[in-house]
Amino acid sequence: MKLTDRINRVEESLTIGMAKKARELKAQGKDVISLSLGEPDFDTPQHIKDAAIQAINEGKTNYTPVSGIPELKQAICAKYKRDYNLDYSPSEVMVSTGAKQCLMNVMQCIVQQGDEVLIPLPYWVSYSAMVEYSGGTCVYIPSKFEEGFAIDLEVLEQSITPKTKAIIFSSPNNPAGSMMSQEQLQKIAAIVKRNPQITVISDEIYEHLVFEESHQSISQFTEIKNQLVIINGVSKGFAMTGWRVGYMAGPAELVEACDVLQGQFTSGTNSVAQWASVTALNSDMQPTYEMVKVYKTRRDLMVELLSPINGLEVDTPKGAYYLFPRVSSFYGKTINGYTINDSLDFCNYILEEALVSLVPGIAFGMDDHIRISYASSEKELREAASRIVKALT
Repeated sequence: MKLTDRINRVEESLTIGMAKKARELKAQGKDVISLSLGEPDFDTPQHIKDAAIQAINEGKTNYTPVSGIPELKQAICAKYKRDYNLDYSPSEVMVSTGAKQCLMNVMQCIVQQGDEVLIPLPYWVSYSAMVEYSGGTCVYIPSKFEEGFAIDLEVLEQSITPKTKAIIFSSPNNPAGSMMSQEQLQKIAAIVKRNPQITVISDEIYEHLVFEESHQSISQFTEIKNQLVIINGVSKGFAMTGWRVGYMAGPAELVEACDVLQGQFTSGTNSVAQWASVTALNSDMQPTYEMVKVYKTRRDLMVELLSPINGLEVDTPKGAYYLFPRVSSFYGKTINGYTINDSLDFCNYILEEALVSLVPGIAFGMDDHIRISYASSEKELREAASRIVKALT
């Protein structure tokens, strides 16, 4: 069968690829610890599960409007008013099967052949694939590990051309766990305001998973509201990954276009999952706050256990549940007969030697780094860290 050129250009996500390798080794009876996927190890809070059960018992199992049930769209509007004092109407909000579908909807609706999209480094693996599949060109903006992965705003502005259509970023960041400061976001907003052809796509899926500081959203700079799309969902903050509910808020004309597109592909998101999400957004956040406390403890633990490794440079991330250490000092070296030349070699070595699954930094545009997820139990994290230490020392 001859497949299309466009699908042949799409590569498998390295996060999924590394997880697949880990599963294959497990199937062979190997005791593999997977720190590759960004999935909470917490169960969905009981009151949210109860809401889903109630929805089933009440027969709320039919097709839903493509853009989401009115109750969930209203809950999303209320959330943005409550959390950020932003006024969104239901016509400016849309629900999709995960935040990933929201992102792809937006890309397909605003990016044409030859358009450029600015992507600060490091970036979530699917951004580049979505841009390229939509016919666009990725323009990568550097950041510095020593400065907490702060974007080089001068390069950002210099990279803008008449072809620039959008800028996309996540904060808290996947894979680095870094967060943009209010000052950085204000400067980005000012740049965008001077370039009215640009749409900002702000991926805020980790907004609740922050530690010492409060989450800052670029949406606070309301002068660019008509150039802004906020992407979010319930998967990370409410431990609802498998429920597959994401949402976006943005200009009504873009939401309407995404509605038309989604109507031809998947139509409305799972009805029961939407009703559960209404409860998630409208109810007590205490279970989320408790999760965040645990994640902070795990972050501190992994920084403490991995920092002593000579050549592995670890910073202390401000949010999400990832470490993104620099490991390039190992490149060009041979350890236990295994030569390491890049981040993929490094991760393959750790998987084979230590039976710990990580993700190479090249997947996120920074080959000098690797991503380690600490969304696992403390027992698993301690064992994984012990194995990594042994493999590298």
